[in-house]
Amino acid sequence: MAFREVNLKDVAENFDAFLIDQFGVLLNGPAVYPGAPEALAKLAGLGKPILLLSNSGKRSAPNEHRLVQRGFARDAFLGVLSSGEAAHFALQESVGKTLPHGAKVFLIARDEDRSAIDGLDLSLTDQMNEADLLLIAGSEAEQYKLEHYEALLKIAAERLVPCWCSNPDKTMLTKAGPMYGAGRIAMLYEKLGGQVAWFGKPHPPIYQIALEKLGNPMPSKVLCIGDSPEHDVRGGQDAGCATALVRTGIHEGATLAGLEAICAQHKARPDFLLSRFAF
Repeated sequence: MAFREVNLKDVAENFDAFLIDQFGVLLNGPAVYPGAPEALAKLAGLGKPILLLSNSGKRSAPNEHRLVQRGFARDAFLGVLSSGEAAHFALQESVGKTLPHGAKVFLIARDEDRSAIDGLDLSLTDQMNEADLLLIAGSEAEQYKLEHYEALLKIAAERLVPCWCSNPDKTMLTKAGPMYGAGRIAMLYEKLGGQVAWFGKPHPPIYQIALEKLGNPMPSKVLCIGDSPEHDVRGGQDAGCATALVRTGIHEGATLAGLEAICAQHKARPDFLLSRFAF
């Protein structure tokens, strides 16, 4: 069956709420897709709740701040639910239970972001042989090849250090184009024999939180918009939501046949295909 290509404006009235990906839909790496702030504002004008659902390993607040800085109206969306925020909540619940108070965390993140453990009874360490937990929140692929992380990960795997990945994306958009993401680092850890707990799309817990934040609408009346069949389409599909795949982002330039193959690989079939995020 061929993809059903539509304009967002033509189908938006059929839904009660929206879950919209950040990177690849609104942002092309650090840059804004032309017309995206205006399109988000027009969609918000329908009076239906919009939550931005992102696999960013950063917390929600810095994601919201970045969008406002880039011209998105803060009142156009309820907020950003990031995988980093979901992981922070899970960490909070784990301290004193599966993690000891004051546990040492080795953090792999971008932009020297340390908010992953803010306010928690945890401490950071730069010594992998002391770490109680490995937390992968971001990739610095612009600076390092994947092999840079391998030596660190080998130490952790040998010590059976548990790993949490708060950004499952295997590919990220940068100024220099697509590069390997935090999810790829976590996959390498699994290859080395380590155990990884995943937070974010397509895993169910983040959708449960998202639907609660939207006011618990019927999932079938929620439209998930994203650029990744593996994460956005498969995750939304498994949560019982409708899905729309945009042709921007990590698979920009792919042919329809190419997108068909990618969707088939991940057992992810979007209900709609959008050329870009526009209204």
